[in-house]
Amino acid sequence: MSHHARIRQIADDDWAGIAALESRAYAALGLSEEPAALRSRARASPDTCFVLDLQHRLAGYLLALPYPMFHYPDLVRAEGTGAGSADEAAAGTVVPSGNLHLHDLVIAEPLRGRGLAGRLLRHLTATARAGGYEQLSLVAVADSGTFWAAHGFVRHPGVVPPDEYGGQAVYMSRPVRGVRTAAPKPAGATLRGPAPHHHEGE
Repeated sequence: MSHHARIRQIADDDWAGIAALESRAYAALGLSEEPAALRSRARASPDTCFVLDLQHRLAGYLLALPYPMFHYPDLVRAEGTGAGSADEAAAGTVVPSGNLHLHDLVIAEPLRGRGLAGRLLRHLTATARAGGYEQLSLVAVADSGTFWAAHGFVRHPGVVPPDEYGGQAVYMSRPVRGVRTAAPKPAGATLRGPAPHHHEGE
C-alpha cells in the first residue's frame, strides 16, 4: 500500500491532522509543541515542509527549515516570536551555512515499518539538493540516534540540546550529497527540532 503514498506540500486543512499526529508521537515524552509553533515552522520555509498522503488520508508529515549548523528551534516558541536570537533571525531566510534543519518527521503509528519515513527523508534530501543546501541537521530524541545513523547522520557529542528536548537528545548532521544509507531497522525514530522533534521513524 505504501507505493500509493503521495508527498505534497502542506495545505491549511492538514493542520488538525498534523497536530493530532504530533501529539500522539510526543505528548507522552513531554516534547509536544503548541499547534501555533508547529505552523510557524512551516511558514518559515513552506517549500521544505511536506505531508504524506496515503489514499486521501494523512499518513505522516515532515517539517524542515533553514538554521545555521549547531542551532535549532526553541520548542516553546513559535518562529520569530522570541527576543531576536540568532536562531530566529536565521529561520526562514537564506542561511550562509547552507544547513537545512529537519525539525520533525512523524509517521502514523499503524503505518510504521513500511519505509515511509525513509521516503520522506529522500524527498527532503532531493529538495535540499535542488535548493543548494549543503547539510541536513536534526535533533534525535528518545534514543532514536541509531535510526538516524542508518540514514547517514553522525552525532556531534559537543553539541548538547537543552532539557526541553529530553535527556537523550542528540544533535546529528549529514551532508546533502554523497551519503549512502543503510536499510533502517523497523523501530520508531524520533526527532524533534532541537531534539528530533517528531522525527518518528518507519
